[in-house]
Amino acid sequence: MDVYANLKQGERGVWISIIAYIFCSIVKVAIAWYAGSEALLADGLNNTTDVVASIAVLIGLRIARKPPDKDHPYGHFRAETISALVASFIMFAVGVEVLLRAVPSLFSPESTAPDIVAGWVALGSAALMLLVYRYNIRLAKSVNSQALEAAAMDNRSDAWVSIGTFAGIAGAQFQLHWLDPLAALVVGLIIVKTAWDIFREATHRLTDGFDFDELENLKGTISKIPGVSEIKDIKARYLGSSIIVDATIHVDPELNVLESHVITEQIEQRMSEEHRIKTVHIHIEPDERLAR
Repeated sequence: MDVYANLKQGERGVWISIIAYIFCSIVKVAIAWYAGSEALLADGLNNTTDVVASIAVLIGLRIARKPPDKDHPYGHFRAETISALVASFIMFAVGVEVLLRAVPSLFSPESTAPDIVAGWVALGSAALMLLVYRYNIRLAKSVNSQALEAAAMDNRSDAWVSIGTFAGIAGAQFQLHWLDPLAALVVGLIIVKTAWDIFREATHRLTDGFDFDELENLKGTISKIPGVSEIKDIKARYLGSSIIVDATIHVDPELNVLESHVITEQIEQRMSEEHRIKTVHIHIEPDERLAR
């Protein structure tokens, strides 16, 4: 399955997330106002940001599927990363809003326990999001979609947020009224932290950042190919969910063009099989140490 087919498959998982988030956000916000729960309201607003963020990811995946053109010879794959960056801004703004609402409630002497129905709604939402997580994480691994895998991780974190919301509301039933706004405060911090993690990863990729240990792992794979005497240079960068590798290798100067080309094909095959990397650019130079 090529990268374009993977992007299309990834859209299916994003749509499932969007539908689940819309349902959860509507139910949570409505019940939160009825039950007087700051924690459930914060959880519902969190799901609202997830809807917007998922839509941004969906738009990014759609744009990323566009084929290369005159102005984009490498394709539009980075639209996926840019959409994640936009989503992080939205999530951060809502996270701050949740914190601004939670802090005054936490120190309010008139805090009252919310209706327990809010807790059951939060627990039901957690169960639903865990099911969505299991579906999306399996799909992400089968189509090798990092964007969908990130969405799945967000599904799982939302489930844990809802479990924390349930705990706060349940605790408030035992006259621990401060637990509900405290849970809202924790939810706000989780939203801000998630937004920061997405922002950091997106900017790292957009500036051609790449994990050093992973690069060493790729280097080790190439060095094991017969005929590669030395790796002079190797670089890697992300193009959306895909990885592009550029490497300069030394080979025996006595090899002819065909023999050298066979080595590059072996490298490309190994990188595809072991790392699922489809784009590898190899530059060959003679190893003067092997000159006869």
